[in-house]
Amino acid sequence: MTSRPATPTEASRDSSAELLSIIDSAREFLVECAEEGIDAFEPLAPAQPARPPLATAPFPKPAERSLPSRAESRSEPAPTAPAMPTPQWPDRPTLEQVREQLGDCTRCELCAGRKSIVFGSGNPNADLMFIGEGPGQQEDEQGLPFVGPAGELLTSMIEKGLGISRSDVYISNIVKCRPPKNRNPLPAEVSACQPFLDGQIDAVRPKVLVSLGKPAASLLLGRDVAITRIRGSWQSYRGIPLMPTLHPAFILRQYTLENRRLVWEDFKAALARTREGT
Repeated sequence: MTSRPATPTEASRDSSAELLSIIDSAREFLVECAEEGIDAFEPLAPAQPARPPLATAPFPKPAERSLPSRAESRSEPAPTAPAMPTPQWPDRPTLEQVREQLGDCTRCELCAGRKSIVFGSGNPNADLMFIGEGPGQQEDEQGLPFVGPAGELLTSMIEKGLGISRSDVYISNIVKCRPPKNRNPLPAEVSACQPFLDGQIDAVRPKVLVSLGKPAASLLLGRDVAITRIRGSWQSYRGIPLMPTLHPAFILRQYTLENRRLVWEDFKAALARTREGT
């Protein structure tokens, strides 16, 4: 049986649905860019005109030179920095033990530009643990996480919104040193720091984790995620309930009542989860 051709009405409906899908995808892409601080794109370079064919004249023959002797070609290996020790601690370490193992870390390139190692702060036995992306300028200067404008908003939402003190929760980042120009951490930097984040989680043993922003959620879930799609949906990291949500810096850049409401609902859900069974 041959299928009948689509009527003009059906074709128009299909085209409208496809257009709406494209618009939704574009909107999500722009939100992702805004959260990562991308507010402009470099224009594409104009196409270069085709080059004329090269002349067919032969290239001049290079001057002959003698090869270096074996002794001359032998070179001393370049000195390398001593390797940092592999972190080791008991099944339930203390935060002090994890920090001691971190030491004056030089495990990745971020150490070259930092002023401070921003380890973490808060209640060492917190039920609720927040994990961000990495320190910013003020965090780097003070050695504490989330003390800049985004940190002030986070503190306000914890204390005024949830009705608990910031000192009752624990706050850290996926990397402990500031990335240049606040860019996203690179895979090698994340890999170097992950054992210490895991050590902090083992030490605190929170009931619930809250990841702030796309990089933190992507690390904890082991895949690249679209934060606008996954936020507000329960996930898990190492057996601990995980609530991904938007980063406070994104709310500051894209401030709307709707964005603040979404994060506020995620925070409330996370706090309520810590109190289940108590």
